[in-house]
Amino acid sequence: MVSAVEEGPMPNGRKAGAKQPILKYRRVELSSLRKGRRGKHHDIVQGILGELEGVQPGSALEIPLADVNGIGLANLRSAVHRASNSAGLTIETLADQQNFYVWKTLA
Repeated sequence: MVSAVEEGPMPNGRKAGAKQPILKYRRVELSSLRKGRRGKHHDIVQGILGELEGVQPGSALEIPLADVNGIGLANLRSAVHRASNSAGLTIETLADQQNFYVWKTLA
């Protein structure tokens, strides 16, 4: 005697022979995506971090706030801290009315 096998859902939850849904969006390979963040302050922050690499212990970079293209102090400080964390640098910052100071600290 041959028993009838009832078609049920496949392990992935779809029924056998079910049509693929029409996709609204294109699929891309993850390997083709740039995964780093490139914010609007990227260029100035990378310049600061690049110069910070060469600063001797006990010294700080003095960045005139007038030279940062209108970026607010809070935004500049946040962007520099985010980038330094990503780069594995431990920094401290200080600011006055005219300048923003940043230096490396011992980890």
